[in-house]
Amino acid sequence: MSLGHVFAFDIETIPDVEFGRRLHGLDGLSDKQVGYVMQTRQRELTGSEFLSLEQQRVVAISVAMRTRDGFRAWSVGEVDTAESELVQRFFDGIGRYSPVLVSWNGSAFDLPVLTYRALRHQVQAPRYWEMGEEDQSFRFNNYLGRFHWRHIDLMDVLSGYQGRGRVGLDRMAQLLGLPGKIGMSGDAVWDAWLAGRAAEIRDYCETDVINTYLIYLRFELLRGRLTREEHLRECGIVRAWLEASDKSHLVRFRDAWPAT
Repeated sequence: MSLGHVFAFDIETIPDVEFGRRLHGLDGLSDKQVGYVMQTRQRELTGSEFLSLEQQRVVAISVAMRTRDGFRAWSVGEVDTAESELVQRFFDGIGRYSPVLVSWNGSAFDLPVLTYRALRHQVQAPRYWEMGEEDQSFRFNNYLGRFHWRHIDLMDVLSGYQGRGRVGLDRMAQLLGLPGKIGMSGDAVWDAWLAGRAAEIRDYCETDVINTYLIYLRFELLRGRLTREEHLRECGIVRAWLEASDKSHLVRFRDAWPAT
């Protein structure tokens, strides 16, 4: 069967130091100092340095896309593309393809953050917010309904919507024999950004979305929307795309993904 248009996506974020300066009155401090103050105050409030969603700034959006034309994975824009343009391009892609969105924890993190940043930058996202007013097919199956299928948050779905059953992307990928995290982890992104390693952040995000897409293929096999032969063929399409690339992070991913 055809999977239709599928976007497995992921974002990487850093502290929104502009907001932090206003929020905490930190004029005169460097970005690094402001970010660490934000994290310290968050830890005092919650016991964790993980910032609340409105304090997050998007620095990378990566997509693994399957269409009738094939498969590819990439990061939106360039290293120096403004956040506003990254977010607008992401929602424009939804407007163009009306894909099935696939994420890992996207309902609780990625999509709310993208929504807040879209509000911040006056981005328009009418297709994402379609609820059936203009397209009746979205009335009972849209991107916003938790139990709908236009957005599949694999972490949420596979845990049976139970918080205690949730598994991290790296562990789930490795459980399925996939490479898992390559290059860095989410908690290293801020330091990498400060060190000028934005390209590495984008590479890391791309390997995450490939992991996510391959888990999605296994999920479609699980629920009978792919036969075993179709699943193998779809995995082969991803592997062939990886084989054609000489980018170091994709070569590492390919080499860490054993043939089945």
